[in-house]
Amino acid sequence: MNKRDPLIFIILLNWNGKKDTLACLESLQKVRYSSFQTIVVDNGSTDDSVHAIRTRYPEISLIETGENLGFAGGNNCGIQYALEKGADFIFLLNNDTEVDPDILTSFVSACDNNPQIGILGAKLYLFDQRNQFDHFGGYWNRKKGHFDLLGNRVIDDGVSWEKMLPIDYACGCALFIKRAVFESIGLLEAKFFLIWEEADFCFKARATGFEIFTCPQAKVWHKVSASFVGGKAHTTYFWWRNRLLWIERNCSSRERWRLALQVLLPEILHIYKLKVLKSTQLSLLKILRPEEDLKERQKKLLQYKAALQGVKDYCLRRFGNGPSWIFTRRN
Repeated sequence: MNKRDPLIFIILLNWNGKKDTLACLESLQKVRYSSFQTIVVDNGSTDDSVHAIRTRYPEISLIETGENLGFAGGNNCGIQYALEKGADFIFLLNNDTEVDPDILTSFVSACDNNPQIGILGAKLYLFDQRNQFDHFGGYWNRKKGHFDLLGNRVIDDGVSWEKMLPIDYACGCALFIKRAVFESIGLLEAKFFLIWEEADFCFKARATGFEIFTCPQAKVWHKVSASFVGGKAHTTYFWWRNRLLWIERNCSSRERWRLALQVLLPEILHIYKLKVLKSTQLSLLKILRPEEDLKERQKKLLQYKAALQGVKDYCLRRFGNGPSWIFTRRN
């Protein structure tokens, strides 16, 4: 081991994603960097993931949580382990990805050249469209109460996105974090469970003086929605519940009130109206057109219900995992 190279721990979170995780681990075997270790955190999988990973990659550290702790809780287990083992940097990486062999070298080089950087985001591409971006993270839009995504589904022309850019948050799909950030602000907030937790973490890091940038030389190809087993209702529920939690934790009292009155309440009332309308339409169609395929209408209605449930659970302070019905295969 070259002592001049910082020690990096790569953390993969697995939840019933055996095929994707094994493919990602194969990709990591090609990484050209002298001082890194890989940790797989299994979030209570039931698809024989643990046996398959141990059989194929016995040298890799595998942590079993015994239950689904979500993105934040599961990764926190791996982060704590890595910090105890002396990690200089931690790389949180989605299991449904493939990485460029020089990704760690690119991250370390960027940090060496910019000492104030605490967090770096990779250049994320779509897995099946190799030159089209997913997104890199984004900027907080104070008027709309959500993030505007940077590089969202843009084609890479090889010129426009080659410089490092300061951002408000980097996408949690591929998040490179300096040890000092954890020592300063702690771990991911487990209340989020899924979605918005990396934005919360990045804002806390910025508040303590760390900078957040994109790292164009660090490339990742992402299957995007493979980890969202529950589909749109699953995503919608967590997006709404955790959006409200994020605003509570990161906006001033004045900004919270403004967003509540001017943005959030009108949006929630609109969703409620749509839910009532679509529910009535669906009931009538079942009677008047019993032969019609109503699956798409049912999916859309389920999204409205999931959004409202997310708002309700936020108000009732119910965090962590969501209700079981949002994970239905119907959506």
